[in-house]
Amino acid sequence: MTDHPSRAERDQLAIDTLRFLAVDMVERAHSGHPGAPMGQAPMAYLLWSRHLRFDPRRPDWPNRDRFVLSCGHASALLYGLLHLAGYNLPISELQRFRQLGSKTPGHPEHGLTPGVETTTGPLGQGLGNAVGMALAERLLAARFNRKRFALFDHRTWVLASDGDMMEGVSSEASSLAGHLALGKLNVLYDSNRITIDGPTDISFTEDVGRRYEAYGWHVQHVDDGNDLKLLDRAISAMAAETERPSLTVVHTHIGYGSPHKQDTPEAHGAPLGTEEVAATKKAMGWPEEPTFRVPEGARDAFAAAREKGARLAAEWDAALERYAAAHPEEAGELRRRLAGELPSFWRRLVPDFAEGDGPIATRKASGKVLNALAGAIPELVGGSADLAGSNDTTIKGEPFASAGEPGGRNVHFGVREHAMGAILNGLALSGLIRPYGGTFLIFSDYMRPAIRLAALMELPVIYVFTHDSIFLGEDGPTHQPIAQLAALRAIPGLSVIRPADARETAAAWRAALEHTDGPTALSLTRQGLPVLAETAGRAADGVLRGGYVLSEPEGGNAEAILLATGSEVSLALEAAGVLADRGRRVRVVSLPSWDRFDAQPVGYRSSVLPPSIPHRLAIEAGSPLGWHKYVGERGGVHAMEGFGASAPWKDLAKHFGFTAEAVADRFEGMFPDGG
Repeated sequence: MTDHPSRAERDQLAIDTLRFLAVDMVERAHSGHPGAPMGQAPMAYLLWSRHLRFDPRRPDWPNRDRFVLSCGHASALLYGLLHLAGYNLPISELQRFRQLGSKTPGHPEHGLTPGVETTTGPLGQGLGNAVGMALAERLLAARFNRKRFALFDHRTWVLASDGDMMEGVSSEASSLAGHLALGKLNVLYDSNRITIDGPTDISFTEDVGRRYEAYGWHVQHVDDGNDLKLLDRAISAMAAETERPSLTVVHTHIGYGSPHKQDTPEAHGAPLGTEEVAATKKAMGWPEEPTFRVPEGARDAFAAAREKGARLAAEWDAALERYAAAHPEEAGELRRRLAGELPSFWRRLVPDFAEGDGPIATRKASGKVLNALAGAIPELVGGSADLAGSNDTTIKGEPFASAGEPGGRNVHFGVREHAMGAILNGLALSGLIRPYGGTFLIFSDYMRPAIRLAALMELPVIYVFTHDSIFLGEDGPTHQPIAQLAALRAIPGLSVIRPADARETAAAWRAALEHTDGPTALSLTRQGLPVLAETAGRAADGVLRGGYVLSEPEGGNAEAILLATGSEVSLALEAAGVLADRGRRVRVVSLPSWDRFDAQPVGYRSSVLPPSIPHRLAIEAGSPLGWHKYVGERGGVHAMEGFGASAPWKDLAKHFGFTAEAVADRFEGMFPDGG
């Protein structure tokens, strides 16, 4: 190469640097995926160096373009891009790829590595997140942009793989993106036609481009993923398209340049091996030593993009100052959101409920709370997976998002629970929207991967799960959740709240909105519940703490404890009354949130569940799994041991033993004469 390389030479130098940084990272770690980065490097380089708007000194600049590596197994490519583009990711971190404590984990993790927009790896999730990111941009533009002030005008770019296109979540999310005409969403699809098991045609022969055309996307094809002119032209066309989301199918070679492993599954998920690395570097004209070689020209190739991004970020700051002068109210709201704060007065708007308001299903109470708060908290955005009326998730008086209604705060997600979960994550990743999504609790299984990633990323998503037990009734065991609460409680970082009545439901919404470092799942009833006299003045603190004493026997000195959540709390109170008539002295504890209760000081937990009272019976119309840590060795759990049945809910309660008399009999059978 000459002392003054041509643009073509500089481009090739940067591309090969990305390729061999990935090869060296995987080789040193003795694990990883070198093949995808070797094939994807040209399109990724062109996007980052000529089209993507970013400022590495300000990874959180609000109007930056978003780049989502949906095929997170190609993380070595992303780390190379971030390093060359100037982010705070030194070469020493690339050398620690996949090692404990490094900023270069095996799959990208949001919040750990500067410039990583979302946690990816489970295929399809990143593409689903990107739909949420594009929707967030549209919502924010509608809310804040004014004449001469385009504060939100950025694009979301995705690099996806064959595996992403096979996953159902990407189909669900892409279908909705086309319906909403998210014109600032752009996907580069790396079609290298290889999976772990072999060529894609062993299981995947559909025409992806035509499928996306049917979704309403703008679709292009690039037959040679190394042709920079064709790639640049395609990316420019994507950026110019504003009426539809765009997909460009790019045909590449996995493990490009490897003499013996290119276009084979062996290039996918394992190091090339010492001999093949040497052969590949020789074939590509790259020095075998030193490893992790970064010629200065490779960094220089990103200089123009860095400078442009810094300029645009500074211009955005200046525009925000002018905007504040011209539109002080909107600027105040935006700055509040940027600071991660809710309006100072919002807690005063949380409605109270009286005993006379019951019976009321907690799903209905949830809808009342949501609508009481939505006017004061405009960042609340959400909807339902085709169950808005059943979940009570509609913000009244607000439009529904559509191609012609960019500011709609209500979202029809359709029968797409998994995509809804992934899109909610993308909305939350904006940092400026508080998203919520509703469905029946049973269908939390369909969106569990996205819920898990929300917890991993500590995103403040709110899930409104209704019809939360066998007492949804006639729809029968296909729709009656048994194991779902236990499964959700098992996810680290997910706060699960199952309120006992309308007062606890109001407190649950307050807890969810105050919980900003992770998601919250609300578990709500279909059937009406009484507004309990016992929750008056106590529900708010009790829910925030996760559990509290709801009732004591007259005169105190309880000999035993009944514990319950949700609709079974009123049952526990009734059973305590039956037991009182039988001469038993029973405390009733509402335990709406195990994770919150477990986080309390040991003194508080002991005051609610004193070790001196070992006789305990927990009541929940679901799986007994997990309850034994609260009832102890001598306690029991009155729960479901199998599936439910199709019948009116009161008949089910009698059939499965969820009546006051049945609970009291179970209690006395366990603890005769005080145990």
